[in-house]
Amino acid sequence: MPKPDAPVRTLRNLGSASARWLEAVGIRTYADLRAAGAVGAFEKVRAAGFRPTLNLLYALAGALTDTAWTDLSDEAKGRLREAVADSDARDAVAQAKRPPAGPTST
Repeated sequence: MPKPDAPVRTLRNLGSASARWLEAVGIRTYADLRAAGAVGAFEKVRAAGFRPTLNLLYALAGALTDTAWTDLSDEAKGRLREAVADSDARDAVAQAKRPPAGPTST
């Protein structure tokens, strides 16, 4: 396993673009990634306006276990996809419950 203070740039599966995205959302070390979790980190990157693919989600999960993302089982990948879909559904419900924005004054 990587050391807690290992920079995300040094973690398995994460290239320079992925590391830049993670650093931009405050995930700079292995400990930060572990605290956010793969799904949480993926969601932070997406919420920041980046356009990650599922490969990033798998790469993050692999980075946490020091495993090549291609070695993740189909079941593990499915659970990750479901977790992201569940989060998307929760966000949609929360958005629908918000009152509409009122008129703005300038």
